[in-house]
Amino acid sequence: MKKTFALLLIAFALNSPVSLAQNKKTKAAKTVVKKPFVWEGANLYFLMTDRFFDGNPTKQTYFNRTKSTAKLRGFEGGNLRGIIEKLDEGYFDKLGVNAIWFTPIVEQIHDGVDEGTGLTYGFHGYWTRDWTALDPNFGTKKDLAELVTKAHAKGIRIVLDGVINHTGPVTEIDTVWPSDWVRTSPQCDYKTYQNTTACTLVKNLPDVLTESNANVELPSFLVEKWKKEGRYESEMASLDAFFKRTGYPRAPKYYIIKWLTDYILEFGIDGYRGDTVKHVDEAVWADFKTQCDYAFAMWKKKHPKKVLDNNPFYTIAEVYNYGISAGQDFDFGDKKVNYFKHGFNNMINFEFKWNAAQMSYEGLFSKYSDKLNGELKGYSVLNYISSHDDSKPFDGARTKNFEAGTKLLLTPGVSQIYYGDETGRSLEIEGTEGDATLRSFMNWNEVKSNPETQKILAHWQKIGLFRKNHPAVGAGIHEQLSAQPYVFSRTFTKGKYSDQVVIGLELKPGKKDILVGKIFKNGTKVKDAYSGKTAVVTDGKVIFDTDFDLVLIEKL
Repeated sequence: MKKTFALLLIAFALNSPVSLAQNKKTKAAKTVVKKPFVWEGANLYFLMTDRFFDGNPTKQTYFNRTKSTAKLRGFEGGNLRGIIEKLDEGYFDKLGVNAIWFTPIVEQIHDGVDEGTGLTYGFHGYWTRDWTALDPNFGTKKDLAELVTKAHAKGIRIVLDGVINHTGPVTEIDTVWPSDWVRTSPQCDYKTYQNTTACTLVKNLPDVLTESNANVELPSFLVEKWKKEGRYESEMASLDAFFKRTGYPRAPKYYIIKWLTDYILEFGIDGYRGDTVKHVDEAVWADFKTQCDYAFAMWKKKHPKKVLDNNPFYTIAEVYNYGISAGQDFDFGDKKVNYFKHGFNNMINFEFKWNAAQMSYEGLFSKYSDKLNGELKGYSVLNYISSHDDSKPFDGARTKNFEAGTKLLLTPGVSQIYYGDETGRSLEIEGTEGDATLRSFMNWNEVKSNPETQKILAHWQKIGLFRKNHPAVGAGIHEQLSAQPYVFSRTFTKGKYSDQVVIGLELKPGKKDILVGKIFKNGTKVKDAYSGKTAVVTDGKVIFDTDFDLVLIEKL
């Protein structure tokens, strides 16, 4: 009898109004869907490893690199430890960055070359001597492991820069690779597919024979190097295992693919930016992606507690002069190639800077939304306003820092912040030649002491963080809600997750009525992420009184 009475009490308690309400709250709490990381809307920070920040307290000279160089053509001191230090400080968090790409960190040629602009060392990372080692000027593998771990702890993905097309230049101490590995002529004229792929980019930049499937032996200098470093046996055993597993011939391209994908297996990096992609047969990149996917899957299997999500490995193609208007194909003149179907999720969009300069906000945003949700659906593009090798950036004189940030960070697609875009770092350095003017050291002193620089950074931080918090900004569907004042929405859905925002630009400071349409229902409490002020939706609109000319509206 007592047991029956106790059961009745329990049943009554579970069905009481209070308990039912609690159950509903519990169910509601369980239905909250976690915000996913969406590559298509990522806010990516691109930096030159040697030019960002020096995290080493003591200076050292490596490989006897002591020659005087032309201005900004030598090692300046930036390194992986510097990136780690800025990660620890929260610099990237405040900027809303959720992916970092940095220039290659593999061991560079030991000497320098005169490119007609004065002596240059391989500070930029694109002159490889040994794909299997890190250059001590950039850091150590221990540093890289720490960087990846700390970035992942903050939800930031790491993208390395992969070079398959060429080795480093030949110098007195950096010998040319064997003739069954590279060609040293002819030089590319870029008029046909053949004269873009089977040639050297410039004089004295040996071109890897990526079209070859012939078995080749390792260069003797590399064998001697590995033996001297005490790792010849382990490297050879690893190569044997790779070729046995894949069945690939021991051709140059497959050695390099193996060496590059080892960084995925060892460190769990999240993506690769492919360098000089159009200068390599597209089938090579398809093989590269296959091995990247395998390595990423193996890393996840071995490190289940470190896996961030189920996103696949991400690849970005640098196909020089590709633009979003071309859709999926790149035209060589005599041949069209679809790199999206040959191993790439994304292509760098060289067209963005022109679109940003020539089009209205609405023209720019609607064009990119239509393209990315139409013929490019399932893929994306990487937009930028400046880079390490584009001599005609959107704003070379840095007179449009606020406009640049607004356009880059609010345009659909992946946004690429080139280090210093967010701080107005000068791109016009007196005494430099060629692309060196784009590669000055990060202007940290101005960030600390210049009020105008701090205002620019604050602007980029607010929009960048809003972008990071809302996948709809970069990966969503764009819709204009009002022409005057200019207001638009972005909506994004993935599985059970949905995200909606409303943004107003070119507004008048002071009181402003913002139409929100059907994005936010009447009675919804919202926040302007730019000013920090809140409001309630009434009659399909909200009123904000701020000193700024834009609003970034999100649901609270």
